[in-house]
Amino acid sequence: MKMMKFYLLSSLLLVFPLLALCDDRQVYIVYMGEHSGDKTHQEIEDNHHSYLVSVKSSEEEARSSIVYSYKNSINGFAALLTADEAAILSQRNGVLRTFPSHNKYSLDTTGSWKFLGLEEGIGNGRKVGKSRGSEILHKAKYGKDVIVGLLDSGIWPESQSFHDQGLGPVPERWKGICEEGDSFDSSHCNNKLIGGRFYVKGYETDGALNRSNDYRSPRDKDGHGTHTSSTAGGRSVHNVGALGGFAHGSASGGAPLVRLAMYKVCWPVHGVTLQDGDTCYGADMLAAIDDAIGDGVDVISMSIGGGDVPFSQDVVAIATLHATKRNIVVACSAGNDGPTPSTVANTSPWILTVGASSTNRDAPAPVELGNNMKIKGESITPSKLKNHFYPLVYGGDVASPHVNSTPGQCLPGSLSLEKTKDKVVLCFRGEGTRVKKGAEVKRAGGAGMILANAATSGSEIIVDAHVLPATAVSNDDGTMILNYIQSAKNPTVKLSPGKTVFDDKPAPYMAGFSSTGPNPVYPNIIKPDITAPGINILAAWSRASSPTGLDADKRRVKYSFESGTSMSCPHIAGIVALVKAIHPTWTSAAIRSAIMTTATTKNSIGKLILTASGKEANPFNYGAGHVRPSKAYDPGLVYDATYTDYLLQLCDNGDGQVDPNFKCPEIPPTTSDLNYPSLSISNLNGSVTVKRTVTNVGGNGKAVYFANIDQQPEGFIFEIHPKILRFSHVGDKKRFMVTVKKERKTTAGEYSFGWYSWTDGIHVVRSPIAVSSSV
Repeated sequence: MKMMKFYLLSSLLLVFPLLALCDDRQVYIVYMGEHSGDKTHQEIEDNHHSYLVSVKSSEEEARSSIVYSYKNSINGFAALLTADEAAILSQRNGVLRTFPSHNKYSLDTTGSWKFLGLEEGIGNGRKVGKSRGSEILHKAKYGKDVIVGLLDSGIWPESQSFHDQGLGPVPERWKGICEEGDSFDSSHCNNKLIGGRFYVKGYETDGALNRSNDYRSPRDKDGHGTHTSSTAGGRSVHNVGALGGFAHGSASGGAPLVRLAMYKVCWPVHGVTLQDGDTCYGADMLAAIDDAIGDGVDVISMSIGGGDVPFSQDVVAIATLHATKRNIVVACSAGNDGPTPSTVANTSPWILTVGASSTNRDAPAPVELGNNMKIKGESITPSKLKNHFYPLVYGGDVASPHVNSTPGQCLPGSLSLEKTKDKVVLCFRGEGTRVKKGAEVKRAGGAGMILANAATSGSEIIVDAHVLPATAVSNDDGTMILNYIQSAKNPTVKLSPGKTVFDDKPAPYMAGFSSTGPNPVYPNIIKPDITAPGINILAAWSRASSPTGLDADKRRVKYSFESGTSMSCPHIAGIVALVKAIHPTWTSAAIRSAIMTTATTKNSIGKLILTASGKEANPFNYGAGHVRPSKAYDPGLVYDATYTDYLLQLCDNGDGQVDPNFKCPEIPPTTSDLNYPSLSISNLNGSVTVKRTVTNVGGNGKAVYFANIDQQPEGFIFEIHPKILRFSHVGDKKRFMVTVKKERKTTAGEYSFGWYSWTDGIHVVRSPIAVSSSV
């Protein structure tokens, strides 16, 4: 599971010669709202420069200090400033706020779309002729002419997933470019990949890009951006699979005829190799989103997580609010810091925040112990051991005595060559990356590896194309193997090669790594919003990178497995593109509502979705539930919201200074009153009544909906008034109230969950409730 690091430019060591001796300077964002539309780009840049001249000693210093001038929608600039200079600018007329880009954020497919029922002629894993899954594809014309912009690590344009055969000309509304750079020129764009830009100025204030580690262009060396792009909107490609032939089949993105545009904002961590992850800088991301808005994208997909920072310092939140105002739907990953509570990222209500769950595909590779016990394992490692038993050892027992390392973690340089040679080593996840543990066992001469989950990962098993024969097992099974090693005189093991199996039940379950609520920034907004496949997803890959990303791994692949909320996010972006193609006039909020209220909380055997540890999942794990594309385009009712509604929500949270043309009322509505498809009430003492408005978007317009209380939150009770809503036409709006009361004593701060729905006999419009008490 890979997550890219997104830095908002912390304590920078400046490389600009003019500023080499000024250690107290760093990049600040000077935010001024948005443009009025009556100035040219040159006039905007001159205006920004005039602000800098007022705090700099010369014109030359002012010019050299600017990093970005945001000219399309977002009004403001990024510049190298001292704290005093930033403070002076914050008091200037027209400046809403200045803030340093100082917080760290994180970058956080053959079978997954079939599992979601979104494949031609496929429904629920069986051939059924024309299914509802194919119906949405037909109605949406496979996403034709919808433009999806991705902020990521770049793209490998030669991948078959991005060919443009049969696609018509680029939509006339497209204003973007194909920016040239290292190994990338205008010929690499086509009628599928219609644009590519890269943003490196913010990154390079912390040191120049090492061009042996990455391309100074939209080209992807890492693989992450290629993977997410093909997941969202890759063309259908037949006869593909991972190394060793695993998951062989036809690969396709969710909306295979969308147009793609790559905005490369993520780069290798300074001072380390590519395998140690990428970082994405706030000033660069703000510039990319500003350009994406100006270029004409319809959907933005960002597999980039964040921290629990307030809106006033959250570059992603500020930029995406501008995108949402223009009805651009923004999907972001929830983060990979689960299952710890309150770790969810991208917490703003105008963002569709995506958790990660499993598919029904498995890669079983049994582990047979010398005592005849067989344990379930999974493997996609192409190299295989001979079909006999090998000596089995625990990584903590074969560690070098001179290395200070966590026992059993098999960290680089920790294993003894003498004790490890020709043995299968049991290693545990925790510190360090999974693939580096395999590389360490190989370095020490081991024959193979069993990689057991850490205790927090539960039964979820993530597979990798390791550099030696390797099998992954759950934490419980890893503990069982360890007990066998410690009790047997001469422990041995036989590792069977993996194979691809579909219809593994029950599915989905929530990934243990998927970040969870409650929302650390806005407790009265449930996050994440939705979950989608994010475990062991096969998609296109960069030919410049191995499937492990390790320097020593010289293998190259066209398609590779990856896991993370980075993988689930583009699934939702692809579905958003299909809904947008069918309903081009719907607002961003309406599309997000349609996806959320049609989700399911049931798995493939009709039971409640579980977590990786086997417990019942809840809205803090999956939001409204697991996405159902076949339902999303016809939700019946939607919860709509406007730009002004979001500004009022910010007023309630003390962040009212966002739009210079908007003034917060003395008593703004509470965040719980935001017309959101889910409902959260924190610190309730007594009772509260909140408002919701639904808009009819179904059928011929005339409809009668009845309220259902599907589940009351434990310790609380809620009622809905009125219980019947009558609609006379499409677009008709009706308001209702939800009154929530504390029924009995509960633990302060502990949340309970409930569900309510509206149904007309055809549509079911379902919403979760989360409630906690203050006493």
